[in-house]
Amino acid sequence: MRDFTIDNLTEIVLEEYGSKTKDPRFRQIITSLLEHLHAFVKDVELTEEEWFKAIMFLTDTGKMCDDKRQEFILLSDVLGVSMLVDAINHPKSGRGTESTVLGPFYVAHAPEYENGASIIKQDQGGEVALVQGKVTDPDGDPIAGAKLDVWQTAANGSYDVQDPTMPEYNMRGIFTTDTEGNYAFVTEKPLSYSVPTDGTVGVLLNASGRHAMRPAHIHFIVSADGYESLTTHVFSAGDEYLDSDAVFATKSSLIGDYKESNDTDKAAQYNISAPFSHLRFDMGLMPVGAG
Repeated sequence: MRDFTIDNLTEIVLEEYGSKTKDPRFRQIITSLLEHLHAFVKDVELTEEEWFKAIMFLTDTGKMCDDKRQEFILLSDVLGVSMLVDAINHPKSGRGTESTVLGPFYVAHAPEYENGASIIKQDQGGEVALVQGKVTDPDGDPIAGAKLDVWQTAANGSYDVQDPTMPEYNMRGIFTTDTEGNYAFVTEKPLSYSVPTDGTVGVLLNASGRHAMRPAHIHFIVSADGYESLTTHVFSAGDEYLDSDAVFATKSSLIGDYKESNDTDKAAQYNISAPFSHLRFDMGLMPVGAG
C-alpha cells in the first residue's frame, strides 16, 4: 500500500487520469486542469476554511442559475475567462467584425421583425435611436438574407428577463438584411448599467474592490449561410466605462458613434420623431473555414 502525501499526490492523480482517460482531448484538458489546480492549492497553502468557502461559493453560484439567468457565465465574464476563450476561438487578424462575449442574458427565439421596426415594446423614457448598417463579406460585397439577433437593456438598466414589469422580448428582435445587405431597427440609445450584484459575482467584485459597471452597448448575433456566426457588441462612443468594463469585453473596433439627426424624412420613414439619435455600423462576416 502506498501513502498519499503532499509530495506524491499530484503525480499519482495525474497518472490515474492520464492513463485511464480514453478521449485524447478530455485527457489533455483534465490533466492540465489538475496540474494547475494542485499547483494553486500548494502555492497559496489553501486552508480548510478557505477550501470550504470556495465550495459554498460555487454551490451558491449554481443556485443563482435558472432559465433566465446564468451566473456561471457572468462569473466567467468578470474573471476575464469568457473573453480569453473568445479570443482563442475567433482570431480575426483585422478581417471581419471582431467578436466579444455573449453575456448571461441572451434569450433565443426573439420575434422576427421587418427592417426598420422598433424593438421597444415598453417605453422606458429612453432616447429614441435609429440603428442602420450593412452586412458584408471580406471583399465588402453585401450579404443578403443575413440574420441579426439584437438585444439590450431598457433605459432603466435592466433586461426584460430581470424586470417582471417588462413585456417578454422587450428590447429584443431579429432582423434580416435586404438584397443590398442593409439592416435597420429602432431602439433606445443604450446606457451604461451594472451587472447583477445580488449573487456570487457581486460578492467577488465587492471583495476585489472592482465596480460592476458595463459601458453602454447593443448585443448582436449576426449569421448567414456559408459564413461564420458573429457574436459581438456595439459600444457607445464616449462612455465612461469603456476602459474599465466589468467583463473586459470592449474593443476599439466595436465602438459606434451616435449622432443627433434632424432628418424629418428619415424620421417619418421609421415612424419616429426628430431629433433622434442615429448610429450607422457595418458588420463584416467571414466565410466558413476562411480563418
